[in-house]
Amino acid sequence: MAVNILQDMLYRYHGQIGANLILGGVDCTGNHLYTVGPYGSVNKMPYLAMGSGDLAALGILEDQFKPDLELEEAKKMVRDAITAGIMNDLGSGNNIDICVITREGVDYIRPYQESEYKDNRKMKYRYRHGTTAILTEKVVPLKLEVVQEAVQQMETA
Repeated sequence: MAVNILQDMLYRYHGQIGANLILGGVDCTGNHLYTVGPYGSVNKMPYLAMGSGDLAALGILEDQFKPDLELEEAKKMVRDAITAGIMNDLGSGNNIDICVITREGVDYIRPYQESEYKDNRKMKYRYRHGTTAILTEKVVPLKLEVVQEAVQQMETA
């Protein structure tokens, strides 16, 4: 099984490869979706998200996932999850790409949709680079205690 090959390879290098992977596929026993950690740990899950926007995406997946979803419902759920990830991470891209894996083969849908929010999350700064507006200022004097330190040489015999 492919997951065992990945698990063995990553475990052998004790995390030095630094790869976090999601592996999906279909075989004679059914559908499979795994996450493989950098040290070779493996989890089989019904849905997964990974990356900088994964917490927002997982929230959508947890809310909308049902076993035996129709294909169009599943695509909409994945689209909503990726959009949530994009909106909650300024470093994410704008395109929503989907890969559908079935017994008949793999369908790469690129782009499935371009995020309609791509420019809404980019803020325009009002201040010149290197300056920040000061709204309030409060100075608190510190009470310091002066401590003197002396170093003496130790005799060794």
